[in-house]
Amino acid sequence: MFSTLASVGSEFHREIVEAGRLAAFLFFIALLGTFGFIRFSTHMIRAQVSWWPGNVSVGGTHVHHLVWGIFALMIFGYIGVVHQPESPWREIVAVFFGIGAGLTLDEFALWLELKDVYWEKDGRKSVDAMIVAGCVAALGLIGLSAYATLADDVANELFAAVGVFNVIGILIALVNAAKEKFWMALAGLVFWPAAVVSAVRVGKPRSLWARLFYRKRRLLPHGERKLERSRAHYEAGAGAGSAPGSPSVSAGSTTDGQSSS
Repeated sequence: MFSTLASVGSEFHREIVEAGRLAAFLFFIALLGTFGFIRFSTHMIRAQVSWWPGNVSVGGTHVHHLVWGIFALMIFGYIGVVHQPESPWREIVAVFFGIGAGLTLDEFALWLELKDVYWEKDGRKSVDAMIVAGCVAALGLIGLSAYATLADDVANELFAAVGVFNVIGILIALVNAAKEKFWMALAGLVFWPAAVVSAVRVGKPRSLWARLFYRKRRLLPHGERKLERSRAHYEAGAGAGSAPGSPSVSAGSTTDGQSSS
């Protein structure tokens, strides 16, 4: 067992520490760890476990952990960008910046919808956002160094082809994310051909893509028709919207097609 641990430690030192990726690794761990801990904490608070600390309130106002996350991002982002500390302070700053990002992304749905939907269906957007952020952080930790290694081992033409392949994957992932298809966006980052069909199909009616393209006089022709198709596909039978052609609109939206968020 000790030999296995020594081998793992040696690989970690060579691939992470000596490669100059310790700060990125610590940010990644802090991001995921904070998200996992704060999710556990909110469930404990909701279950009213007597020995677990409750919500923080100031003057009777509940202070969301989003607030502490924003403070951490501002303070440690400023330190990292302006002062650019040397090791080990660089790694310490990376940890606290990751903690701030985890606290903030856990309430992504709050700052997207501008209302507290943590325990509602829309609160799932926070989990989706965290999945995407975690994948991007992992790519920053592993993917960029893999490209550099590949550039040393293969011809420039092949490296350029690999780069184009991955750029296409990022674009397809962004399209899926804009259509609120976060799982397919994640799949597109790993292997983009698997997410092509999802990117081409109609987006969700309250997604950023719908707000940009599925409204009257917007960038794509027949936008209103696409919006009707989207509502029929995603809201039929869910009680969240009306049938295509009906004068009523879905919950959270107005007659001109603009959502409340």
